[in-house]
Amino acid sequence: MKNNNSTAAAKKNNAASSAHVHEPLFHVVKRDTIPIWKSMLIRVIAVAAALFICSLLSMILIKANPIEFLETLVDATLGSTRRLWKFSKDAAVLLCIALAITPAFKMRFWNIGAEGQVLIGALASVACAFYLGNTMSNAALLVIMFFAAVLAGAIWGGIPAVFKAKWGTNETLFTLMMNYAASGIVAYFLVKWTPSGSSVLGELKTGHLPQIIHPYFLIILAVIVITFLVFIYQNFTKQGYELSVVGESENTARYIGINVKKVIIRTMLISGAICGIAGFLIVAGLDHSITETTVGGRGFTAIMVSWLAKFNPLVMILTAAFVTFLDQGASQISTAFNIDSSFPDMVVGIVLFFIIGCEFFINYKLKFRSMTKKEVK
Repeated sequence: MKNNNSTAAAKKNNAASSAHVHEPLFHVVKRDTIPIWKSMLIRVIAVAAALFICSLLSMILIKANPIEFLETLVDATLGSTRRLWKFSKDAAVLLCIALAITPAFKMRFWNIGAEGQVLIGALASVACAFYLGNTMSNAALLVIMFFAAVLAGAIWGGIPAVFKAKWGTNETLFTLMMNYAASGIVAYFLVKWTPSGSSVLGELKTGHLPQIIHPYFLIILAVIVITFLVFIYQNFTKQGYELSVVGESENTARYIGINVKKVIIRTMLISGAICGIAGFLIVAGLDHSITETTVGGRGFTAIMVSWLAKFNPLVMILTAAFVTFLDQGASQISTAFNIDSSFPDMVVGIVLFFIIGCEFFINYKLKFRSMTKKEVK
């Protein structure tokens, strides 16, 4: 009996020893909190590492001096007053679209349809200018264009919200398909408005924003105002509190008496309306026309801008500026070194990959196995 007990104890010790040997070297542990300065430092290191790698690649692939490469990247934005204005305009339009999708994303409603919502708002503005341009003053026309764009964007954003609230449809797929529907509607009207069949509308002579200080000044000013309004809405209003609660848990929201369906529809109406404003600004302040590619993919880029800022409208100013800085810098590199767009796109991809990857180290930490004397024994 004693020998049996000894054998069992030995097997147990061997099993424990074997289990200890197979223990992983480290565990991934979620951080409770991290100081703001530390998270910002991790992001700065990630950007610096990405730019360093891009510099080395530029030296290997396109035979460019790394310093010259970085100078070209910066010169694309700060090289002249004209470039600085263009940078500010592009960042403002991107920021406006990011602000539009942020309330929905904070509510965990994955609105992938900003591209179509902006495009349908732009189409409404162009339609007003096309049909009413010669019948009223420019100021009155701009007001009608603005409200038409807001209404069209709100309707386009509200349709998938109603289906989600009433019948539980997949909002990601629904809003994505609405992009294609908007593009098809624009293509139809372009054919209708151009009897020659060219589908090129050309620049409209009416419905232009007035120039104050600079042609882009009113666009930038409008987006700054929208930024602070969205920040106040999300953080200091009852509706902002409700969408935060719905985003955390729909069951909790229902338990405390929040009408979840109403919040979903209302938030998407606001999201679509801001997209409509972006469409109005593009038409009245920039293009004065419309094509199927008027938005140019900014509806999808805005998702990354909003996510990197953790849905904080004020932080989004920085993320929108950074993404625009990369985009313009990549274009300048393509021109300066006489190469196609593949290398600049690779540069942007590397930088964004590092930034997204650094979020892992902000939210998690590696806990290595400790080898004490007792464990070794």
